[in-house]
Amino acid sequence: MKYIFLVPDGMADVEIRQLKGRTPLEVAKTPNMDFLASSGKVGMVQTVPKGLLPASDVANLSLLGYDPLEYYTGRAALEAAHLGINLSADEVAFRCNLITASNDDKLLDYSAGHISTKEAQVLIKFLNKKIGSDAIRFFSGTSYRNLVVINKSVFHDKGKIICQPPHDIMTKPIKTNLPKGKGSQVLIKLMNDSCSCLKDHKVNHVRIDLGENPANMIWLWGEGQLPKMPSFESLFGIKGAVISAVDLIKGIGKIIGLKVIDVPGATGYYDTNFSGKAQYAIDALQSCDFVFVHVEATDEAGHNGDLRQKITMIERFDNLIVGPLLEAAKHMSGVRILVSPDHPTPISLRTHTNKPVPFVIFGAGIEADKAMAFSERIARQSELVFDKGFELIKYLIK
Repeated sequence: MKYIFLVPDGMADVEIRQLKGRTPLEVAKTPNMDFLASSGKVGMVQTVPKGLLPASDVANLSLLGYDPLEYYTGRAALEAAHLGINLSADEVAFRCNLITASNDDKLLDYSAGHISTKEAQVLIKFLNKKIGSDAIRFFSGTSYRNLVVINKSVFHDKGKIICQPPHDIMTKPIKTNLPKGKGSQVLIKLMNDSCSCLKDHKVNHVRIDLGENPANMIWLWGEGQLPKMPSFESLFGIKGAVISAVDLIKGIGKIIGLKVIDVPGATGYYDTNFSGKAQYAIDALQSCDFVFVHVEATDEAGHNGDLRQKITMIERFDNLIVGPLLEAAKHMSGVRILVSPDHPTPISLRTHTNKPVPFVIFGAGIEADKAMAFSERIARQSELVFDKGFELIKYLIK
């Protein structure tokens, strides 16, 4: 049996007045997902356990079959795993976003205009030289998504540090949303020091001249230490691969022993290589039995509050990923396809919520139910419901 798991990050939404009470998924033209629904089963799954924030790390751990209540130790450590950063027991990792702060102390842009990886590498290297040390190390990631690893000794009196994800506080005051708790002053100082370092950097001068948002501050969040998790193969008895542009998803894949496949042109944004992801997934199924394909573009549209782009990204996902994989499945014996967002990212909120998400499963041994299309509204009518997100993949495989 071959298993294809497709994840359009943040695709789920709520009814929008502008769309006459429909969601972006209901408006988008999705013939391939609708075919899966009419020929398979539609249901709902709760990917974020009560008590945890609706973050992509938590939700994707659930989708991959790992209970976040047992295994979740923080986002940044998962990204560090992919970047090959070996965290010691006395080190903690933080996500280091390059952001745009406005002159009136507001967080204007959580991604500094989706700064290019090449520009970000220059700025992170500069910060490492200016405010880094043996105990505070900056590491480049992809685009605005970078890391800082800090030795615990720097904190002196470290307690529970509470950090706000930057995409949750767009246009809100920076001062009132800085890290809080014992040890937070270390993070606040780094963030403040980054402003003076980045303000006059030539990369930002060029970006401003081009009318682009400058990366004039870092934002630290997503604290974590390396988790210990059993391998995917030991849990489910099959070997698999993961395809994503996001270091977080790649890091989870690496930790649990999935083959991490890099696709040229996969950016994690609207311009990502949809077709390339599909083809690499098809190729991966020649040597493994499970492939997990994650697409970030739908989530980015949600964070940007961009309704048109969210609909467009859903349609591209359906046309350029679901379609080719569905066609390829016709030429394989014993294939199941599962499509599920990790969490909702409603256009109206521009951030994640912890509401259940719709899923559709199709293929060998899956009897069709009465659904004729794939949407949040139709999925809510289904009796197929998983209150624990990590049980969904067990349903797919076993």
